[in-house]
Amino acid sequence: MPACPTYALLGDEMDSPRGRIVLMKEVLEGELALEDAVPHLDRCLGCQGCVTACPSGVPYGELITGFRGWSEPQRQRPLLQKARRTALLRVLPSPQLFYAAATLGQHAKPLSPLMPALLKPALDLLPRRVPRRNRLQPFFPAEGPIRGRVALLAGCAQQTLAPNFNEATIRVLTRNGFEVVVPAGQGCCGAAALHTGERDLALRQVKQNLQAFGGENYTAIISNAAGCGAGLKEYPVVVRGQPEEAQAQALAAQVQDISEFLGGLLDRGELRPTLPASQPLRVAYHDACHLAHAQGIRREPRELLRWIGGIEVLEVPRGDLCCGSAGTYNIEQPELAAQLGQLKAAHILSVQPDLIASGNIGCHTQIASHTRERGSAVRVMHTVEILDLAYRGEL
Repeated sequence: MPACPTYALLGDEMDSPRGRIVLMKEVLEGELALEDAVPHLDRCLGCQGCVTACPSGVPYGELITGFRGWSEPQRQRPLLQKARRTALLRVLPSPQLFYAAATLGQHAKPLSPLMPALLKPALDLLPRRVPRRNRLQPFFPAEGPIRGRVALLAGCAQQTLAPNFNEATIRVLTRNGFEVVVPAGQGCCGAAALHTGERDLALRQVKQNLQAFGGENYTAIISNAAGCGAGLKEYPVVVRGQPEEAQAQALAAQVQDISEFLGGLLDRGELRPTLPASQPLRVAYHDACHLAHAQGIRREPRELLRWIGGIEVLEVPRGDLCCGSAGTYNIEQPELAAQLGQLKAAHILSVQPDLIASGNIGCHTQIASHTRERGSAVRVMHTVEILDLAYRGEL
């Protein structure tokens, strides 16, 4: 229970994993009306911090995802809430639509205090300037001897909010001898739809990616977004019992986070970058929930940062607690998300970092927003961006 962000904030057992399991059980057994349970279930971030902490190994993430998929078609949401949800799940997966919406939102951002409550959270999270979106070419050749060929999941929102995540990932991979393929026809990983109960939409997105990434045996399928990587690894569960199940298992077995993949290359000493500065660069590392909890990847990003000569990795107090981003959560539950974002920013800034590193676009956006709100100019960067800058001597 102490590992649950909403229990930490609200102190109500119904807003804890144990309480939510009881609520789901009672609804399914007909002892409780769905509408009485959903306020507490909606407040769950799906961060899976409870899964890491649970000594009994209860698969809470599968329970809440399955329940939302079962219950969503039965719910009667208010019209405006339903419209916002539909728009989110249509705009987010489309880089073109998201870029257009973010560009428009950038101009409306100064008017955020005057905006309706439904629109304000999304505007507040936008950066002051939306970067120019660069289209990725389908193939990037390796530098030097070829060590393998990887496929890159390009992601959705990050192509607009942080296009350099992909650019830095490609530069680091090609520098280390890997050809990079960006498969045509790929789309949203499906995690946002799956975790908000839109199973039919998630299933369509999963099948689209199975087709896009199928047909070639890659060294690995690389994700540089914790939520997307965890989503890809869930594909066998999504299509369980369907003809695509074996294909989904094969794809999931190939998926690696960029830090996980690069962690296996650290013995290549000739490509080890070293910072010229005499003083160590202090980097606070933030554990993205879907990297640390859902995928169990904690050691590799830290080792990758420490591998860069001249970097000191700082541990963040209460670093296991979710930052409050959680996919669409900071749009649908803005008050709780803001409280968690403020806590996270305070904990990170308390260690006085020179840089903040993370491995997920949602965390990046949330932390950047709340550190700016606290008057901090400390940059928030993807772990692979820091490695890329170190290689290029620009850190």
